[in-house]
Amino acid sequence: MPKSPNDKLQGTLTLLVLRTLESRGPLHGYGLCEHVHLVSDDLLQIEEGSLYPALHRMEQDGWIASEWEVTDKGRRAKFYLITPRGKKQLAEEQEKWNRLTRGVTRVLRAT
Repeated sequence: MPKSPNDKLQGTLTLLVLRTLESRGPLHGYGLCEHVHLVSDDLLQIEEGSLYPALHRMEQDGWIASEWEVTDKGRRAKFYLITPRGKKQLAEEQEKWNRLTRGVTRVLRAT
């Protein structure tokens, strides 16, 4: 069975969300998805079915906070922002990612 491009996101959603909120500031869910999609040159796409449960979990963990605001189009939406605890978690997630990519690079060079 062929894998979808979204399989690349397995285990990286928290990292992508926290990094996006740190760099872009408060965003609503659609804005988060759109940013990742555009910045990755269409290689990564976050599905809403994965995003909203992850946002809820990150909010419960205290890594992000949310508030209702009005979008540029005049609609009410929940905007998410990274918290100080989320910035600490982001540093941990980035270190985990760096270790993983170093390991994969070593294996690819050795074979």
